[in-house]
Amino acid sequence: MNETPLIIDLSVETVDADKNVENVNNKNKKYFTCDICGKKFSQKWLLKKHIHIHTKEKHYSCSVCGKRFSQARYLNCHYQTHTDEKPFSCNVCHKDFSRKNDLIVHLRTHTNEKPYSCEVCGKKYSGKGKLKVHYRIHTNEKPYSCDVCGKNFSLQGNLNGHFRTHTNEKPFSCDACNKKFSQKGHLNRHLRTHANEKPFSCDACGRKFSQTSDLKVHYRIHTNEKPFSCDVCHKEFSMKSHLNVHYRTHTNEKPYSCDVCQKEFSLQGNLNSHLRTHTNEKPYSCNLCHKDFSQKGNLNKHLRTHANEKLFSCDACGEKFSQTGDLKVHYRIHTNEKPFFCDVCHKDFSQKSHLNVHYRTHTNEKPFSCDVCHKDFSQKSNLNQHIRTHTNEKQFSCDVCQKEFSLKSYLNRHLQTHTNEKSL
Repeated sequence: MNETPLIIDLSVETVDADKNVENVNNKNKKYFTCDICGKKFSQKWLLKKHIHIHTKEKHYSCSVCGKRFSQARYLNCHYQTHTDEKPFSCNVCHKDFSRKNDLIVHLRTHTNEKPYSCEVCGKKYSGKGKLKVHYRIHTNEKPYSCDVCGKNFSLQGNLNGHFRTHTNEKPFSCDACNKKFSQKGHLNRHLRTHANEKPFSCDACGRKFSQTSDLKVHYRIHTNEKPFSCDVCHKEFSMKSHLNVHYRTHTNEKPYSCDVCQKEFSLQGNLNSHLRTHTNEKPYSCNLCHKDFSQKGNLNKHLRTHANEKLFSCDACGEKFSQTGDLKVHYRIHTNEKPFFCDVCHKDFSQKSHLNVHYRTHTNEKPFSCDVCHKDFSQKSNLNQHIRTHTNEKQFSCDVCQKEFSLKSYLNRHLQTHTNEKSL
């Protein structure tokens, strides 16, 4: 096996280094000054080498991966990434490092020393590199670009993580459940689900979180902060992901598609719920009556029927509802609002479901079929009524003579015989 070459490089001596301060006052000695940054050197060849930093020239190439460097000492440090050599060790926690400078920066995590400060916002950092990356928040600089989709990133690591969305590479695996992840941070976050570790706590309500980002988002509940705004309708959101989903109401983008019927959805969660209509999976069960549901929201709604809980009240008439959605639909009775209209005949509807049913009058679609006689119906309620003709079920009863009927309309017609009314 070929040994990794080691390039001998004399360290750059600059008169602004502490050990050379005395030499600055030596007027008999000749110094070589960089015209770009003003740095001084005791030898001309050291200045020549330094100039490479400004010209971006990289004469030294790694024989393993081909990466290029402006100075030999940088190449020597880089070779240690291939050899996994880590000669510098922390005397506090014994963590090993391949570069002495990395060790120096690491030691500041123990001393909490942060010598580098942002001139814009005053935030402090333990390493110069971290400050440099931080500045990009203010400058919006994103020097790393994806070759596939052109998206730009402020960090090389973020670009690397993003690139795996194109390759579907997931190199990080959970030892507990073998689930794979494209980014190490996602794995670390996932590991806390096994340990039930929630090290980050809300100062306002005491709720705990496994991630600082989740805590930050949660805190906006208390501050009512909504930093993300839609540039179309100016609606504000507390989370960037909620804004991204909202944008689809303007663009009508539906990136999630059902493999069975090709129906498209704007949300992954809506697609997951829809898939259960094909599998008939109902993973959510009521612990009181054991009725099963395909969606958790439907279970929560159902539970209110047991508690007779109606938390939402109409300002106009006082009628109460168990869901805000039902209240919103009900309120259209007072406003006569009909936001859904048919693009064929332009008829207006107060509910989207009513519009969907109406469309079938144009398409003649009848998606509900009787298992007994295979007769098709455009509405589920019409199918339910029809099924009673097979079961002879009569759930509507006359209070006067106790005669039973399978349809409420039949009962209403019958009641006229008692009141001596006649239909017009």
